[in-house]
Amino acid sequence: MNFNRLILLLSIFIFSNSVVAQTDTLPYPKNGPKWFETISLGGYVQARYNRLFETNPQLECEQCDGSWGEGNGFSLRRVRLKFSGNLGDYVYFYIQPDFASSAAGGIHYGQIRDAYFEVSLDKSRQYRFRIGQSKVPFGFENMQSSQNRIPLDRNDALNSSIRNEREVGVFFYYTPEHIRKRYSVLVREGLKGSGDYGIFGFGAFNGQTGNAPELNNDLHVVARVSYPFKIGRQIIEPGIQGYTGKYQMPLGNISPGTIVREDLNYIDQRIAGTFVLYPQPFGIQAEYNFGRGPEFNTETGAIEVTPLHGGYATLTYKTTIKNQVFYPFTRYHYYDGGKKFERDARSYNVSELEIGVEWRPVKAFELVANYTFSSRRFEDFQNPINLQEGSLLRIQAQVNF
Repeated sequence: MNFNRLILLLSIFIFSNSVVAQTDTLPYPKNGPKWFETISLGGYVQARYNRLFETNPQLECEQCDGSWGEGNGFSLRRVRLKFSGNLGDYVYFYIQPDFASSAAGGIHYGQIRDAYFEVSLDKSRQYRFRIGQSKVPFGFENMQSSQNRIPLDRNDALNSSIRNEREVGVFFYYTPEHIRKRYSVLVREGLKGSGDYGIFGFGAFNGQTGNAPELNNDLHVVARVSYPFKIGRQIIEPGIQGYTGKYQMPLGNISPGTIVREDLNYIDQRIAGTFVLYPQPFGIQAEYNFGRGPEFNTETGAIEVTPLHGGYATLTYKTTIKNQVFYPFTRYHYYDGGKKFERDARSYNVSELEIGVEWRPVKAFELVANYTFSSRRFEDFQNPINLQEGSLLRIQAQVNF
Protein backbone atom coordinates (compact mmCIF):
# COMPACT_ATOMS: atom_id res chain seq x y z
CA MET A 1 0.00 0.00 0.00
CA ASN A 2 1.49 3.34 -0.98
CA PHE A 3 1.63 6.41 1.27
CA ASN A 4 -1.13 8.30 -0.57
CA ARG A 5 -3.67 5.54 -0.08
CA LEU A 6 -2.66 5.14 3.55
CA ILE A 7 -3.43 8.84 4.15
CA LEU A 8 -6.81 8.49 2.45
CA LEU A 9 -7.75 5.37 4.42
CA LEU A 10 -6.67 7.03 7.67
CA SER A 11 -8.94 9.99 6.93
CA ILE A 12 -11.91 7.70 6.24
CA PHE A 13 -11.19 5.74 9.43
CA ILE A 14 -11.15 8.90 11.57
CA PHE A 15 -14.34 10.10 9.95
CA SER A 16 -16.26 6.82 10.30
CA ASN A 17 -15.30 6.36 13.96
CA SER A 18 -16.10 9.93 14.97
CA VAL A 19 -19.33 10.74 13.20
CA VAL A 20 -21.37 7.69 14.22
CA ALA A 21 -22.05 8.97 17.72
CA GLN A 22 -22.76 12.52 16.58
CA THR A 23 -25.20 12.19 13.69
CA ASP A 24 -28.50 14.05 13.71
CA THR A 25 -31.35 12.17 15.35
CA LEU A 26 -33.22 9.86 12.99
CA PRO A 27 -35.89 10.20 11.84
CA TYR A 28 -35.34 13.93 11.36
CA PRO A 29 -37.72 16.16 13.33
CA LYS A 30 -40.60 17.49 11.23
CA ASN A 31 -40.51 20.95 12.80
CA GLY A 32 -36.94 21.71 11.70
CA PRO A 33 -36.14 24.12 8.82
CA LYS A 34 -36.44 22.76 5.32
CA TRP A 35 -33.15 22.32 3.45
CA PHE A 36 -34.04 25.05 0.95
CA GLU A 37 -34.66 27.53 3.79
CA THR A 38 -31.00 27.48 4.80
CA ILE A 39 -29.44 28.03 1.36
CA SER A 40 -27.84 31.37 0.48
CA LEU A 41 -27.02 32.78 -2.96
CA GLY A 42 -24.24 35.26 -3.68
CA GLY A 43 -21.55 36.01 -6.21
CA TYR A 44 -19.60 38.64 -8.09
CA VAL A 45 -18.78 39.80 -11.62
CA GLN A 46 -15.48 41.26 -12.82
CA ALA A 47 -15.16 43.30 -16.03
CA ARG A 48 -11.69 44.33 -17.28
CA TYR A 49 -9.75 46.32 -19.82
CA ASN A 50 -6.01 45.57 -20.02
CA ARG A 51 -4.71 47.64 -22.92
CA LEU A 52 -4.40 51.23 -21.70
CA PHE A 53 -0.91 52.65 -22.33
CA GLU A 54 0.20 49.21 -23.55
CA THR A 55 3.83 49.25 -24.80
CA ASN A 56 4.09 45.65 -26.06
CA PRO A 57 1.02 43.85 -27.46
CA GLN A 58 3.01 40.56 -27.49
CA LEU A 59 3.25 40.64 -23.69
CA GLU A 60 0.67 38.24 -22.31
CA CYS A 61 -0.04 35.76 -19.52
CA GLU A 62 -2.13 32.74 -20.43
CA GLN A 63 -2.73 31.66 -16.84
CA CYS A 64 -3.26 35.15 -15.39
CA ASP A 65 -5.74 36.66 -17.83
CA GLY A 66 -6.40 35.53 -21.39
CA SER A 67 -7.45 39.05 -22.41
CA TRP A 68 -3.88 40.42 -22.13
CA GLY A 69 -2.22 41.39 -25.40
CA GLU A 70 -2.96 41.78 -29.06
CA GLY A 71 -6.44 40.97 -30.33
CA ASN A 72 -8.17 41.59 -27.00
CA GLY A 73 -10.42 44.30 -25.62
CA PHE A 74 -13.02 44.51 -22.87
CA SER A 75 -13.57 41.19 -21.11
CA LEU A 76 -15.46 39.46 -18.35
CA ARG A 77 -12.79 37.90 -16.14
CA ARG A 78 -15.16 36.18 -13.72
CA VAL A 79 -18.92 35.67 -13.50
CA ARG A 80 -19.47 33.67 -10.34
CA LEU A 81 -22.58 32.42 -8.54
CA LYS A 82 -22.24 30.91 -5.07
CA PHE A 83 -24.76 28.47 -3.66
CA SER A 84 -24.13 27.36 -0.09
CA GLY A 85 -25.89 26.29 3.09
CA ASN A 86 -25.94 24.17 6.22
CA LEU A 87 -27.91 20.95 5.99
CA GLY A 88 -28.39 20.31 9.68
CA ASP A 89 -25.70 20.61 12.32
CA TYR A 90 -23.01 18.53 10.64
CA VAL A 91 -23.26 18.95 6.88
CA TYR A 92 -22.49 22.01 4.74
CA PHE A 93 -22.36 22.34 0.96
CA TYR A 94 -20.84 24.86 -1.46
CA ILE A 95 -21.22 25.05 -5.25
CA GLN A 96 -19.66 27.80 -7.38
CA PRO A 97 -19.86 27.80 -11.18
CA ASP A 98 -18.07 30.39 -13.31
CA PHE A 99 -19.73 31.65 -16.49
CA ALA A 100 -16.67 33.42 -17.90
CA SER A 101 -14.70 30.30 -18.86
CA SER A 102 -13.23 29.92 -22.33
CA ALA A 103 -13.37 26.92 -24.65
CA ALA A 104 -12.28 26.21 -28.21
CA GLY A 105 -13.95 28.75 -30.47
CA GLY A 106 -15.75 30.78 -27.81
CA ILE A 107 -15.93 32.44 -24.41
CA HIS A 108 -18.41 32.81 -21.55
CA TYR A 109 -19.00 29.11 -21.03
CA GLY A 110 -20.15 27.76 -17.68
CA GLN A 111 -17.71 25.60 -15.71
CA ILE A 112 -17.61 24.26 -12.16
CA ARG A 113 -15.07 25.94 -9.92
CA ASP A 114 -16.15 24.54 -6.54
CA ALA A 115 -18.49 21.66 -5.79
CA TYR A 116 -17.98 20.14 -2.38
CA PHE A 117 -19.63 19.26 0.90
CA GLU A 118 -18.24 19.32 4.40
CA VAL A 119 -19.03 16.77 7.10
CA SER A 120 -18.19 18.00 10.61
CA LEU A 121 -17.37 15.77 13.56
CA ASP A 122 -18.82 18.23 16.08
CA LYS A 123 -21.53 20.90 16.15
CA SER A 124 -19.02 23.75 16.42
CA ARG A 125 -17.43 22.50 13.15
CA GLN A 126 -13.91 22.50 14.54
CA TYR A 127 -13.12 19.16 12.87
CA ARG A 128 -14.39 18.64 9.38
CA PHE A 129 -13.82 16.76 6.14
CA ARG A 130 -14.21 18.58 2.83
CA ILE A 131 -15.07 16.24 -0.06
CA GLY A 132 -15.30 17.18 -3.74
CA GLN A 133 -13.66 19.84 -5.89
CA SER A 134 -12.28 22.70 -3.81
CA LYS A 135 -9.15 24.78 -3.33
CA VAL A 136 -6.03 22.86 -2.39
CA PRO A 137 -4.57 24.26 0.88
CA PHE A 138 -1.31 25.46 -0.68
CA GLY A 139 -0.51 29.16 -0.64
CA PHE A 140 -2.39 31.97 1.13
CA GLU A 141 -2.97 33.94 -2.08
CA ASN A 142 -4.15 30.79 -3.84
CA MET A 143 -6.81 30.26 -1.18
CA GLN A 144 -7.74 33.94 -0.99
CA SER A 145 -10.86 34.57 -3.03
CA SER A 146 -10.49 36.69 -6.16
CA GLN A 147 -13.46 38.63 -4.80
CA ASN A 148 -11.27 39.78 -1.86
CA ARG A 149 -7.74 39.83 -3.34
CA ILE A 150 -6.41 43.29 -4.28
CA PRO A 151 -3.96 42.49 -7.17
CA LEU A 152 -5.92 41.51 -10.26
CA ASP A 153 -4.23 38.13 -10.70
CA ARG A 154 -2.46 35.68 -8.46
CA ASN A 155 1.33 35.54 -8.55
CA ASP A 156 2.95 33.13 -11.02
CA ALA A 157 5.25 31.54 -8.43
CA LEU A 158 2.66 29.78 -6.26
CA ASN A 159 -0.25 29.85 -8.68
CA SER A 160 1.76 27.74 -11.15
CA SER A 161 1.25 24.83 -8.74
CA ILE A 162 -2.40 24.09 -9.56
CA ARG A 163 -4.57 25.47 -12.37
CA ASN A 164 -7.49 27.44 -10.94
CA GLU A 165 -6.18 26.51 -7.47
CA ARG A 166 -8.66 23.61 -7.24
CA GLU A 167 -8.71 19.83 -7.32
CA VAL A 168 -10.99 16.89 -6.58
CA GLY A 169 -10.05 15.21 -3.33
CA VAL A 170 -10.65 14.78 0.38
CA PHE A 171 -9.27 17.34 2.85
CA PHE A 172 -9.38 17.42 6.65
CA TYR A 173 -9.37 20.79 8.46
CA TYR A 174 -9.08 21.63 12.14
CA THR A 175 -10.01 25.13 13.37
CA PRO A 176 -10.66 25.98 17.06
CA GLU A 177 -13.95 27.80 17.52
CA HIS A 178 -12.38 31.16 18.49
CA ILE A 179 -10.10 31.04 15.42
CA ARG A 180 -13.09 30.33 13.18
CA LYS A 181 -14.58 33.62 14.42
CA ARG A 182 -11.26 35.39 13.78
CA TYR A 183 -11.10 34.13 10.19
CA SER A 184 -14.66 35.37 9.66
CA VAL A 185 -13.76 38.86 10.96
CA LEU A 186 -10.72 39.08 8.65
CA VAL A 187 -13.01 38.73 5.63
CA ARG A 188 -16.03 40.63 6.93
CA GLU A 189 -14.04 43.74 7.96
CA GLY A 190 -12.23 44.05 4.64
CA LEU A 191 -8.83 42.85 5.91
CA LYS A 192 -8.36 40.59 2.87
CA GLY A 193 -8.42 37.27 4.69
CA SER A 194 -8.26 33.89 2.98
CA GLY A 195 -11.26 32.33 4.70
CA ASP A 196 -11.24 29.29 6.97
CA TYR A 197 -8.81 26.63 5.77
CA GLY A 198 -7.93 25.59 9.30
CA ILE A 199 -4.87 26.09 11.43
CA PHE A 200 -4.05 22.56 10.29
CA GLY A 201 -5.11 20.81 7.13
CA PHE A 202 -4.10 17.77 5.14
CA GLY A 203 -5.56 15.71 2.36
CA ALA A 204 -5.22 13.74 -0.84
CA PHE A 205 -6.22 14.84 -4.35
CA ASN A 206 -5.91 13.62 -7.95
CA GLY A 207 -3.03 15.91 -8.94
CA GLN A 208 -4.03 16.69 -12.55
CA THR A 209 -5.50 20.11 -11.57
CA GLY A 210 -9.19 21.04 -11.47
CA ASN A 211 -11.70 20.06 -14.16
CA ALA A 212 -9.24 17.53 -15.60
CA PRO A 213 -9.48 13.72 -15.42
CA GLU A 214 -7.04 11.67 -13.36
CA LEU A 215 -4.46 10.08 -15.68
CA ASN A 216 -2.38 7.93 -13.33
CA ASN A 217 -2.87 6.00 -10.11
CA ASP A 218 -0.69 8.32 -8.01
CA LEU A 219 -2.56 10.68 -5.70
CA HIS A 220 -1.00 13.91 -4.49
CA VAL A 221 -0.90 14.61 -0.75
CA VAL A 222 -0.80 18.06 0.85
CA ALA A 223 -0.42 19.45 4.37
CA ARG A 224 -0.56 22.99 5.78
CA VAL A 225 -0.06 24.61 9.20
CA SER A 226 -0.99 28.27 9.81
CA TYR A 227 -2.07 30.37 12.79
CA PRO A 228 -3.41 33.98 13.01
CA PHE A 229 -1.80 35.48 16.13
CA LYS A 230 -3.45 38.53 17.67
CA ILE A 231 -0.94 41.05 19.06
CA GLY A 232 -2.76 44.09 20.35
CA ARG A 233 -5.00 45.18 17.50
CA GLN A 234 -2.68 43.62 14.91
CA ILE A 235 -3.07 40.12 13.50
CA ILE A 236 -0.08 38.26 12.09
CA GLU A 237 -0.44 34.90 10.32
CA PRO A 238 2.64 32.82 9.48
CA GLY A 239 2.28 29.46 7.76
CA ILE A 240 4.03 26.61 5.99
CA GLN A 241 2.67 24.15 3.45
CA GLY A 242 3.79 21.51 0.99
CA TYR A 243 2.60 18.82 -1.39
CA THR A 244 4.03 15.92 -3.36
CA GLY A 245 2.92 13.58 -6.11
CA LYS A 246 3.39 12.64 -9.76
CA TYR A 247 1.86 14.63 -12.60
CA GLN A 248 1.13 13.01 -15.96
CA MET A 249 1.47 15.28 -18.99
CA PRO A 250 -1.74 15.14 -21.08
CA LEU A 251 -1.03 14.14 -24.68
CA GLY A 252 -3.04 17.11 -25.93
CA ASN A 253 -0.57 19.47 -24.23
CA ILE A 254 2.52 18.06 -25.95
CA SER A 255 3.73 19.47 -29.28
CA PRO A 256 4.84 16.99 -31.96
CA GLY A 257 8.61 16.60 -31.70
CA THR A 258 8.87 17.32 -27.98
CA ILE A 259 10.91 14.68 -26.13
CA VAL A 260 9.02 13.24 -23.16
CA ARG A 261 9.28 10.35 -20.74
CA GLU A 262 7.71 7.14 -21.95
CA ASP A 263 5.09 7.07 -19.19
CA LEU A 264 4.59 10.88 -19.27
CA ASN A 265 4.87 10.99 -15.46
CA TYR A 266 6.92 13.67 -13.69
CA ILE A 267 7.68 14.41 -10.04
CA ASP A 268 5.63 17.35 -8.76
CA GLN A 269 6.73 18.63 -5.34
CA ARG A 270 6.68 22.01 -3.55
CA ILE A 271 7.07 23.60 -0.14
CA ALA A 272 6.13 27.21 0.66
CA GLY A 273 6.32 29.67 3.51
CA THR A 274 3.76 32.42 4.21
CA PHE A 275 3.77 35.64 6.25
CA VAL A 276 0.74 37.93 6.52
CA LEU A 277 0.34 41.15 8.50
CA TYR A 278 -3.27 42.17 7.98
CA PRO A 279 -3.76 45.81 6.89
CA GLN A 280 -4.66 47.76 10.05
CA PRO A 281 -3.87 50.10 8.37
CA PHE A 282 -0.52 48.91 6.94
CA GLY A 283 -0.32 45.33 5.66
CA ILE A 284 2.27 42.91 4.32
CA GLN A 285 1.58 39.67 2.47
CA ALA A 286 4.56 37.60 1.33
CA GLU A 287 5.14 34.01 0.20
CA TYR A 288 7.95 32.01 -1.35
CA ASN A 289 8.08 28.44 -2.62
CA PHE A 290 10.69 25.93 -3.75
CA GLY A 291 10.22 22.64 -5.51
CA ARG A 292 10.71 20.62 -8.66
CA GLY A 293 8.46 19.66 -11.50
CA PRO A 294 8.13 19.30 -15.27
CA GLU A 295 9.58 22.11 -17.40
CA PHE A 296 10.45 22.46 -21.07
CA ASN A 297 14.20 22.62 -21.77
CA THR A 298 14.85 24.81 -24.81
CA GLU A 299 18.36 23.34 -25.29
CA THR A 300 17.30 19.69 -25.44
CA GLY A 301 13.72 20.09 -26.72
CA ALA A 302 12.58 17.85 -23.86
CA ILE A 303 10.25 18.09 -20.88
CA GLU A 304 12.40 17.41 -17.83
CA VAL A 305 12.11 17.53 -14.04
CA THR A 306 13.85 20.74 -13.00
CA PRO A 307 14.08 22.91 -9.85
CA LEU A 308 11.66 25.82 -9.50
CA HIS A 309 11.43 28.73 -7.12
CA GLY A 310 9.76 32.10 -6.70
CA GLY A 311 7.48 34.24 -4.62
CA TYR A 312 5.98 37.68 -4.07
CA ALA A 313 5.58 40.49 -1.57
CA THR A 314 2.53 42.77 -1.45
CA LEU A 315 2.44 45.99 0.56
CA THR A 316 -1.01 47.41 1.31
CA TYR A 317 -2.49 50.38 3.13
CA LYS A 318 -6.16 50.48 4.16
CA THR A 319 -7.75 53.88 4.64
CA THR A 320 -11.28 55.29 4.76
CA ILE A 321 -12.18 58.71 3.33
CA LYS A 322 -15.79 59.89 3.71
CA ASN A 323 -17.04 56.31 4.20
CA GLN A 324 -15.23 55.12 1.07
CA VAL A 325 -12.47 52.53 1.45
CA PHE A 326 -9.15 52.78 -0.42
CA TYR A 327 -6.37 50.19 -0.64
CA PRO A 328 -3.21 51.59 -2.24
CA PHE A 329 -0.84 48.67 -2.93
CA THR A 330 2.29 47.52 -4.65
CA ARG A 331 3.41 43.98 -5.40
CA TYR A 332 6.57 42.45 -6.79
CA HIS A 333 6.65 38.82 -7.83
CA TYR A 334 9.25 36.54 -9.39
CA TYR A 335 9.16 33.00 -10.76
CA ASP A 336 11.67 30.70 -12.41
CA GLY A 337 10.26 27.30 -13.39
CA GLY A 338 7.71 25.43 -15.48
CA LYS A 339 3.94 25.48 -15.73
CA LYS A 340 2.99 21.84 -16.01
CA PHE A 341 -0.58 22.45 -17.25
CA GLU A 342 0.47 24.64 -20.20
CA ARG A 343 1.77 23.41 -23.57
CA ASP A 344 5.00 21.39 -23.23
CA ALA A 345 5.18 22.36 -19.51
CA ARG A 346 6.12 25.83 -20.74
CA SER A 347 9.30 27.31 -19.21
CA TYR A 348 8.95 30.65 -17.41
CA ASN A 349 11.10 33.38 -15.96
CA VAL A 350 8.94 36.21 -14.64
CA SER A 351 9.84 39.50 -12.97
CA GLU A 352 6.90 41.84 -12.45
CA LEU A 353 6.11 44.99 -10.48
CA GLU A 354 2.56 46.25 -9.96
CA ILE A 355 1.42 49.55 -8.46
CA GLY A 356 -2.23 50.35 -7.98
CA VAL A 357 -5.22 51.14 -5.82
CA GLU A 358 -8.55 49.53 -5.04
CA TRP A 359 -11.45 51.90 -4.43
CA ARG A 360 -14.64 50.70 -2.75
CA PRO A 361 -17.21 53.53 -2.62
CA VAL A 362 -20.00 51.15 -1.57
CA LYS A 363 -20.08 47.53 -0.47
CA ALA A 364 -21.51 46.32 -3.78
CA PHE A 365 -18.93 47.96 -6.08
CA GLU A 366 -15.13 48.06 -6.39
CA LEU A 367 -12.79 49.61 -8.93
CA VAL A 368 -9.10 48.66 -9.29
CA ALA A 369 -6.46 50.48 -11.34
CA ASN A 370 -3.21 48.57 -11.64
CA TYR A 371 -0.10 49.68 -13.56
CA THR A 372 2.14 46.71 -14.43
CA PHE A 373 5.83 46.62 -15.40
CA SER A 374 6.58 43.14 -16.67
CA SER A 375 9.41 41.00 -18.03
CA ARG A 376 8.27 37.53 -19.08
CA ARG A 377 10.20 34.75 -20.75
CA PHE A 378 7.79 31.94 -21.67
CA GLU A 379 9.05 29.24 -24.03
CA ASP A 380 7.89 25.90 -25.40
CA PHE A 381 8.70 23.64 -28.36
CA GLN A 382 6.75 25.80 -30.83
CA ASN A 383 8.16 29.07 -29.48
CA PRO A 384 11.61 28.31 -28.01
CA ILE A 385 12.93 31.89 -27.92
CA ASN A 386 10.41 34.27 -26.42
CA LEU A 387 11.18 37.14 -24.05
CA GLN A 388 8.55 39.88 -23.83
CA GLU A 389 8.91 43.09 -21.81
CA GLY A 390 6.59 46.03 -21.42
CA SER A 391 4.10 47.93 -19.30
CA LEU A 392 0.36 48.57 -19.30
CA LEU A 393 -2.47 49.98 -17.20
CA ARG A 394 -5.15 47.48 -16.23
CA ILE A 395 -8.64 48.45 -15.03
CA GLN A 396 -11.18 46.21 -13.31
CA ALA A 397 -14.74 46.97 -12.18
CA GLN A 398 -16.34 44.47 -9.78
CA VAL A 399 -19.88 44.12 -8.48
CA ASN A 400 -20.60 42.01 -5.37
CA PHE A 401 -23.96 40.57 -4.45
